[in-house]
Parts: sequence; C-alpha cells; structure tokens
Amino acid sequence: MKNFDVVVLGSGPGGYVAAIRASQLGKKVAIVEMDKLGGVCLNRGCIPTKAVLKSAHSVHEIADMKSLGINVELKGLDGAVAVKRASGIADQMSKGIAFLMKKNKIEVITGFGKIKTKNSLEVKTATAVETINFTNLIVATGAHYRSFPGLEHDGKRLIGAWEAVKMETLPKSIGIIGAGAIGVEFAYFWNAFGVDVHIFELQKHLLPIEDDDSSVEVERAYKKYGIKLSLGIEGVRAVNNGKDVSIFEKVNGKEVEHKFEMGLIAVGMTGNIDNIGLEAVGIKTDRGFISVNDMYQTNVPNIYAIGDVSGPPLLAHAASHEGVTAAEHLAGAHPHAIDKMNIAGCTYCQPQVASVGYTERELKAKGIEYNVGKLPFTANGKAVASNENTGFVKTLMGKHGEMLGAHIVGTNATELIHEYVLFKTMEGIDEEIFATIHPHPTLGEWLGEAVLASKKRALNF
Repeated sequence: MKNFDVVVLGSGPGGYVAAIRASQLGKKVAIVEMDKLGGVCLNRGCIPTKAVLKSAHSVHEIADMKSLGINVELKGLDGAVAVKRASGIADQMSKGIAFLMKKNKIEVITGFGKIKTKNSLEVKTATAVETINFTNLIVATGAHYRSFPGLEHDGKRLIGAWEAVKMETLPKSIGIIGAGAIGVEFAYFWNAFGVDVHIFELQKHLLPIEDDDSSVEVERAYKKYGIKLSLGIEGVRAVNNGKDVSIFEKVNGKEVEHKFEMGLIAVGMTGNIDNIGLEAVGIKTDRGFISVNDMYQTNVPNIYAIGDVSGPPLLAHAASHEGVTAAEHLAGAHPHAIDKMNIAGCTYCQPQVASVGYTERELKAKGIEYNVGKLPFTANGKAVASNENTGFVKTLMGKHGEMLGAHIVGTNATELIHEYVLFKTMEGIDEEIFATIHPHPTLGEWLGEAVLASKKRALNF
C-alpha cells in the first residue's frame, strides 16, 4: 500500500499543474490517469484543434498572397494529413508532460481511480487493483459533452468534438448544432478544406456568450467564407438516417429539414463525476459538477476539485490556475481567490475572438455606467500593411477609469488580450494605460488607443 501527501486524479491541464505545484511545495505526489497524460485538452481538444486551425488559416493565407505580389497555386487539400499532424503534435506534447512528471518526482499511476474513503483511493490498473492512501486528494477528472433529447451522439454520423478532431476522411457536408467555440472552430477548419458547412444555433448570434459586436464580426466573415448560418431558431433536432443525417430546424412554428453527410453536436458539457466514488464520502455536486469553495475545497475539507469537473468556466487556463490555488491552499499557503471576471475567453477561428470581463449586454442589464472605446483594425497601419485588417479592439471602461470589459476580434486577438487581463488583475485605471508607450507600428498599439477612445482622446482614429 502506497502513501502520498497529495494524490491528483486526472492529468489534464489542471491536474498535472496541480501535481507539479504540490511537488514544488515539498509534498510527496502521485497522479492517477486512466488514459494519456495531458487529458482531453492536450489529446483531443485544445492542442490538436489549434493544429488543424493552423492548416485552415494557411488555406486562406494562400488565397490572399496574390495581392502581396506572390503568385502561388493551391494544388490540393488533404484533410487526413492535417488531422494526422494534429495527432502527432498531441503525442509529442503528452511525452513532454511525462518528462515534467519525472523532473518533479511525481509518481504516475496508470489506471482508473475511485474514492474509497476520505483518505484512500482504489486504482484499477491493467494488471491489478491497488489502494493508495493520501492526506489530500485533488479531483481533476474533467468533463464530457452532453446529450439532449433529439441531440444524441452516436459516434458514427452524429459526432462530438472528440470524434471530430480525429476524423481523417472529411465529409462533403456537415451540419453543426451549437455555435460556441467548439462549433465555430470546427466550422472554420472544415469550410477551409472544402466541406459544405451549416451552423444551427438557438441564440441570435454565433459565440452567444461574447459581446454582440464580436459575434456580428465573426458572422460577417463566415458568410464571406460561404458558411451557412441558422441563428435564433426556435428548436433543433438531429436524426441519423443511416446513409446521411437530417437536421430539423424549427422556424415560426414549422420544422425545416436539412440533409448532411454528418452532424456535429456541440451543445454543452457536464462534469466527469460518475463512478469515481463521490458518494462514498458524501461529496456534494450541483447540476453535474462538484461543488467547491473559492479555494476549490469540496465539503470534505481534504478533498479538492479543480478544472472542468468543478464547473464553469470550462477553460484549460482556468483549470491550471485552479490547480495552483488548490495545491498552495492544501500546503498551508494563502493564495488569492480567483476572480472569474479576470479569466479571458478565446476562440481560435479567423478572425480570432478574445475577451475578458463584462459584455456591453451584461453591463446594460446590470445598470452599470460605462464608456466605450472601439477602434477598427482597418485604421491600424500594421494591420493594413500586413493584410490582416479584419476586426477591432473594444474597451468598456467604468466611470473611475477601471476596465469593466474588453473585446478583441482579429488576427492574434488571443495573444493581444494578455495586456488587458494583466491590467484588470492589477486593478489598473485608464491613466496607467495612457502613460504606457506602446510600440509602433503594431497591432498592440490599438490596445492603448482603444482606452484613449473611451475618453474621446483617440489620436489615430
């Protein structure tokens, strides 16, 4: 029987980071993983999808090269090569995590872990069942996609994101149900590689949790790409007919049928809480996720839960930071509670979308006063020179100069958002941005200019 100070159940971006931080703090640590190190994010989510999106973006770059004086010819597209490359990158990154485990003296136990008591875990390995004891447990088991009546995954023609990212033979047509980040990103990849794509969404816009201006900008781009959009529909359901898929959208009380070779269902996630022994120690859950406090403790004080299994936001970078918070807290440190309003959201289609804080819609609903600073990249010299002038920077500033929200659409939006995240985390005010000299010519200088614009002080627009 093995004994550890900390056992981490799950090795995704929350789990493996929590294990490393606990080890750095002098704890004897083990990590239990039934699949590959890195979890869904690395093996079936964040990393492989970004790899295929790079392939998609390159298709669009080739189409734009003639205007740059470069005459090239696109001779063909091979989706299988793009998907195989993505899989290879995921394998490479998983090996990197294995190295980190050895470097930090973390024991990796391959098997399925289940809580037996508040200080022990049963692990079923390929050859045996063993019990390991712990002082503290961090549950980091992640989440899986949900099914709803009429929207059931079958893994054949009605697939989820995890099947989609491994699909080497691309269909001629596909209907996508759900216009969140998953649906929008896959639509971009498949469209670039010649698939006829149609998105169905009950809300009025693509990326419905983003600011309306951001959503509209992406919708405009997708229409140019030839992606069909059914937004604000009353209902939707999907049926696998055997040889094809029917997706029915309900508009004005009537159902309209659309046929596709395949369908992607991307309409929500729920925590991996089943069969891991939560009931054995009375750990509380709420609406499919483990309930935690601001230090990510469950109601059983020596057991923590981080990442997707502990609820929204279901983001890899949030999970990693939650892992650090939990590890430091159980080690007796005093970490700051995470302010979820300072966690950026990123969507990696083109144009990219990144945001932090409130949307304008949310501020209006709460009755909070704000000023808008919005600048299009069409007026940014670097963007125009680089032929990357789609999108904008938009800031929502409070009456005391504080940043309430920020929204960026365009090339490298997901890289540019970092300045605003740091600014909000440090509780900066607009005068500090005004005093910061942004390099010229850059896309990033628009970050400072947009804050100036909120005070009607823009100098270049």
